[in-house]
Amino acid sequence: MGRADARRAQQRGARRAQKSGGIRRLFTWRKMLGAFFVFCLLIMGAFVALYMYVDIPKANALAERQSNVYKYSDGSVLARTGDGVNRQNVDLAEVPKDVQHTFVAAENKSFYQDKGVDLKGTARGILNTLTGKGKQGGSTITQQYVKNYYLTQDPTISRKLKELVISLKVDQRYEKSDILAGYINTSYYGRGASGIQAAAQAYYGVDAKDLDVSQGAYLAALLQAPSQYDWAVASPTGKRLVKERWGYTLDNMVEMHWLDKAKRDTLKFPVPDKPKPAPGMDGQTGYLVEAANEELKKQGITAEMRQAGGWTFTLNIDKKRQKQLEASVDRQLESKLDRKGNKVDATVQAGATSVDPKTGAVVALYGGVDYVKHYVSNATRRDYQPASTFKPLVFASALENESKTQDGDLIGVNTRYDGTSKRPVVGSDTPFAPENEDNQSYGDVTVQTAMNKSINSVFAQMVVDVGPAAVKKTALALGLPDKNFPERPAITLGTMNASTWDMAGAYATLDNHGKKVTPFIVKSAVHRDRTVEPVKGIGDQVISRKSADTVTSVLEGVVKSGSGRAANTSAYEAAGKTGTSENNKAALFAGYTPDLTTVVALFGESPQGGTQVSLTGTANSGRANGGGFPAEIWADYTLGALNGGSSNQFDLQDVERGQATVPNTPSNTPSAPESPTQPPSQEPSRPVQSPSDGPSQPTSQSPEPPPSQTPDVPPSQTPDVPGDGGDPGRPGNSNNVVSNNVANHAPGQ
Repeated sequence: MGRADARRAQQRGARRAQKSGGIRRLFTWRKMLGAFFVFCLLIMGAFVALYMYVDIPKANALAERQSNVYKYSDGSVLARTGDGVNRQNVDLAEVPKDVQHTFVAAENKSFYQDKGVDLKGTARGILNTLTGKGKQGGSTITQQYVKNYYLTQDPTISRKLKELVISLKVDQRYEKSDILAGYINTSYYGRGASGIQAAAQAYYGVDAKDLDVSQGAYLAALLQAPSQYDWAVASPTGKRLVKERWGYTLDNMVEMHWLDKAKRDTLKFPVPDKPKPAPGMDGQTGYLVEAANEELKKQGITAEMRQAGGWTFTLNIDKKRQKQLEASVDRQLESKLDRKGNKVDATVQAGATSVDPKTGAVVALYGGVDYVKHYVSNATRRDYQPASTFKPLVFASALENESKTQDGDLIGVNTRYDGTSKRPVVGSDTPFAPENEDNQSYGDVTVQTAMNKSINSVFAQMVVDVGPAAVKKTALALGLPDKNFPERPAITLGTMNASTWDMAGAYATLDNHGKKVTPFIVKSAVHRDRTVEPVKGIGDQVISRKSADTVTSVLEGVVKSGSGRAANTSAYEAAGKTGTSENNKAALFAGYTPDLTTVVALFGESPQGGTQVSLTGTANSGRANGGGFPAEIWADYTLGALNGGSSNQFDLQDVERGQATVPNTPSNTPSAPESPTQPPSQEPSRPVQSPSDGPSQPTSQSPEPPPSQTPDVPPSQTPDVPGDGGDPGRPGNSNNVVSNNVANHAPGQ
């Protein structure tokens, strides 16, 4: 390096040293420490100013509750809740001492010694708020009482700071016993119960003075998450967590010398009573309010927020259509049941959801015989299977994925499949050979005929051709929940769990030409302090219009000449599918017109414990399949809901006809049909057919009739079986009775 280079390097080093020296002089330890003390003084000054400024306010709206109003879509009142709040304050002396201690042990062991605040917990809560981690947590009993009685539940920093100041003042001004009494009397315990007296009645049917320590520990544990920890509706995880918190509370009492260890070891978890519906919730009202509340919870309106009152909830429920649905169930089902004298009839539960396919609005809902008699809503329950109402979704997936048969044919309306009963599927690692209804074999049939007759073997093979994973993906996109939904060929029989609400959303999406429809019941939620955006009922295109419209064209055939004929009438155009689950425990009809999508279901439920039982023998009519009572209720309701009918027609575009390979025998896949009604050897082979043609023409016999001309199959020949879609009418009805059922659908007849 030359002298000039060395000199330049020396100069650069000097400049760097000068800069670093300047920075060090700027950030010396003395200056940093001074700045920290100044910052602390500013914080302290600000807190002192806040302390002087904020005084103990009057009780808030939560402590002086208003009612909530639920309205029909036309603005008329459906129900009021919260009038004369479900709360009765009790003196602390009326609450057993060990029960008082359960709340302290669960929430704030240092309650009797602290100054009303937990600075570490409050700091942690503020940090959680700043970082968007939800509820603050870390509050003392005094702070929680202040929040309940004087402030709001809003998760804001300003509210948290006010809570801190007011808590300090409350602790100075009031006795600990007064604060504890206020806390247990203002806390929300779930089930609409505010305060320990209402909670004791709601969960154990006793007064607060009669609670034992074990029951008190459960009520204290509830306060952390009232909805999640309510034993009657808690998930397995919720039950595990509340039992752990119950045990944690009692262990803390032992630690604090409030409970003898020997007694603690003898205590067993006190399972609470089943919930009782609130007054005024009888009939369908409770089901409608419950459905609205569940939707509101998903929108961020918690039970605690609703309990504060002052809300006006307007539902999408059309009063006329709601009354029509109730009348149709009474007319077509309840009037024919003998619930007291017939053991099977006593088990029958009906449920239904009706949706506007153009908006997603739930316009009518039927939850059961009476909310105060049957607490679980049959419209939204997911513990039963949708059965063969799932088959159209299998076909939709085949169309959407442009799937082909094992012979390489593009699947469409006229694609031919082997309908042999117990035919093993081909191309699957999972063996599956489902039986058709009455073990009947059909030989070589089109997809249209297979849907009309709900042939299990055809759709089992179609699931394999498409791929179970692809079928599930389509079903989830259409709106089915991922609940008990394995990726196996058996899903063709609808073995997953889905409610009438879920199925109404999926069928409404088909009705809406493949554009996603999400059913929603809350039209608006108005409160002076906040606004709530309703659910977006119409979403993106989840399957192509071509796929959706092709499925609709096939389901029209099911109503015109298949298992759904009981829903057929000239008063409206309709498409639909029947379904009956394993052992006839559920029967469904899912159908739609251009204006309305409705799913009706029957469930067999034991009056003791809710165990699923068979519907066979309902109203002394044999098998209660989807083509019977559900289709009849659907038709009666739809006719009335459409004011006697509608001239609107399905606007179907680009329907996929599919392809068909000429079979050498009636079955392309060798199998031994068992007791076929029509032996395959009697059916001639068919010539090559163009994808756009109708059913192919045999050379020596009449062609297989198109959907609208398919001969009626007597109910005695095609009764429903496990996993199948059902027959045109209830067993025992003649063909004439079945074809005339439509005449009995007009309201009032």
